[in-house]
Order: sequence, then structure tokens, then C-alpha cells
Amino acid sequence: MASFSSSLFIIIANLAIFVLLMGSTNAQLSTNFYYKTCPKLFPTVKYAVHSAIVKEARMGASLLRLFFHDCFVNGCDGSILLDDTSKFVGEKTANPNRNSARGFDVVDNIKSAVEAACPGVVSCADILAIASRDSVEILGGLGWDVKLGRRDARRSHTIGQARCTSFRAHIYNESNIANSFAQSRRSNCPRTSGSGDNNLAPLDLQTPTAFDNNYFKNLIQNKGLLHSDQELFNGGSADSIVRAYSNSQSSFNSDFAAAMIKMGDIKPLTGSKGEIRKNCRRVN
Repeated sequence: MASFSSSLFIIIANLAIFVLLMGSTNAQLSTNFYYKTCPKLFPTVKYAVHSAIVKEARMGASLLRLFFHDCFVNGCDGSILLDDTSKFVGEKTANPNRNSARGFDVVDNIKSAVEAACPGVVSCADILAIASRDSVEILGGLGWDVKLGRRDARRSHTIGQARCTSFRAHIYNESNIANSFAQSRRSNCPRTSGSGDNNLAPLDLQTPTAFDNNYFKNLIQNKGLLHSDQELFNGGSADSIVRAYSNSQSSFNSDFAAAMIKMGDIKPLTGSKGEIRKNCRRVN
């Protein structure tokens, strides 16, 4: 079965290091924003997310990754969900996302279910925020109270498992990797460029479908799949954080939940800005 994507775990480590340092919050967002206008919102979203993860465990990581990339491009505004048009090329097909970002059909399904329950009320940006929380909970992580009230952008701005093309250089050319681990990864990722480029490799070999701290334990053993993974534990300032999380699942869970709440505060559209999209793939 598939695992969380490599880029997701880079997100996890950096969220605790970076996002927790952010001091700003958005007072216009609230956990009870849809209490009266869409009382069935949370169970509706969770049922759809659970169904998607039962069908494919990897989907939980994909939904979380969508929320991260949506927030860190220009704020949590649902812009990553917009399809390209004749007037602009959006985030979906930008180089860092091509053949990587996924889960858009699942978001469509969630949106359809939410629209059936309360038409024209809940933004796609908020659906992503809730779906990311539900994904973590369903896969064994700690949940958090999601702040809501975001509106959707009317335009896009130009960012699982890892593909062989992403980790080939690390497993063949670098020394800060356990030899046995490198050999095992080479079996599914030939040295020659163009051969097996899209082959996938699980990042967490022990518990590939669980939200846990084995990623950090792997780094201490020099079993980071990507160069950028292993740099988190390579004699630098992040080493102590990696050690702390490898020794404490509860610390990792609580810091991650706190970081996700703060990440959701990044430049949301509120009030009269943006819109509530009827279809997450296009503006109204």
C-alpha cells in the first residue's frame, strides 16, 4: 500500500520549525463559522474523505499536500483547485505540481456532497482545510479545531510517494544514505534518466499508511528518500528536532496540529473578497 509522499514529510518537519514561529492569527476565521448555515458540514466532509482513503490510503496524504500548497503559494484561498483556462496557466500544471499534486476528483466529490447539504455556502478553501484535518485523524494522527470562513480566489497564481526522478541522484551519487537502503531503492529506480522516472517509492517502510513519527526515525538511520529529506538530519540545527520527534509521537502530533492551525491563517480571503465557488475547478 502507498505511503505519505516524501514532500509531505518535509512539510511536517518544516511546519514545526517554521509555522509555529508565525505570530499572526486571523480573527475573522472561527471554528463555528458554518454552525447555522451548514450544520451537517463536518460529517459530510469526513464521510467523503473516509470513503476516499478506504479506497486508496495514499489519498489522505494527497489531500493534506493540496492544502499545504494552496496556503503557501499566496494564502489559503482554494486557488490550487482551479483548472487552466485560455487566459492563464494555474498551479495545477506548474512544474512542481505536474504529475505530483493529486486528489482533485476527491475534492470534487466532497464539494458535490457539501453543495447538496447546503448550496452556495461553503468555500472550496474551507473544504480543503477540513479535509486535511480529517485525513490526519483517519490515518491515526491528532485532530484539531479547524478555523473557517475563507472565501475562494477568482484567479490562480503560479507548487504520497516520491517519483524516481526526484530521488535518483540521492540514491546513486550521495554518501549520507545507508547503503542497504540505497540498494533497495535502486531496484525500482534505474540509474539511467528516462527509465522508470515515474516509478514510486514509499518513504516510510515500516508503517506506510499511518500518520506517525517513523519518518524521523528513518532519518536518524540515514534512510531519507530524498536529498532534502536527509538534510533535515545531517549535522545541522534541525537534528535536535528530528531526534525529539523520533522519540515522542505525542510531541510530533501536538506540534503538527498547532502548526496546521497557524498555516490555515495564511492570507485567507474573508468578508467580501473572493467568492464561494459552485465548482472548485472554475470561478463562478
